Amino acid sequence: MRYWLFKSEPASFSLDDLVKKGRPEPWDGVRNFQARNFMRAMACGDRAFFYHSSCPVPAVVGEVEIVREHYPDLTALDPDNHHYDSRATADKPIWSMVDVAFRERYEKPITLAELKACPALAGMPLLARGNRLSVLPVTSDEWSIIRGLAGTP
Repeated sequence: MRYWLFKSEPASFSLDDLVKKGRPEPWDGVRNFQARNFMRAMACGDRAFFYHSSCPVPAVVGEVEIVREHYPDLTALDPDNHHYDSRATADKPIWSMVDVAFRERYEKPITLAELKACPALAGMPLLARGNRLSVLPVTSDEWSIIRGLAGTP
C-alpha cells in the first residue's frame, strides 16, 4: 500500500461534500503533469489524507481510499466544464483521475501550523516552500506520524 495527500479547497469540494455523496467520487480536474503522474501510480487500496487548502485554517481533515485506479478525466473533453482542456481528445485524453471513497474524518483537524511544528515532517513535500501540487506522495513514516497527531492508531 502507498500513501498520498489530496488537496482541495473546501469551497470547491470538501470532505463533507464527499461524505454527503455517500459513494466514491472521481478526483478530477488535476491539470499538472506531475500530480497526474502521481495519480497514475495509485492502486486500489492506497490511502490518502484529505487536506483542506486555501482556507482560513489549512489542515488534514480526514482520510480517503483509492477505489478505482486512473482512467481518463472526461471533464477535460467537456467544453462546458471549467476543467476543459482543448488539447485533450478521446484518443489522447492527456489527463487522468481516480475514484476515492471516504474512510475517516478526524475529530480534530491537523493544521498546517501543527504539521510545520513537527520536526519529523520537515522533509514532507506538502511543507516545501512553493509546492502547490494538489496530489502528493506521503511516506509511511509521515503517514504514521500524522495519524498519531490525529489520535488515530
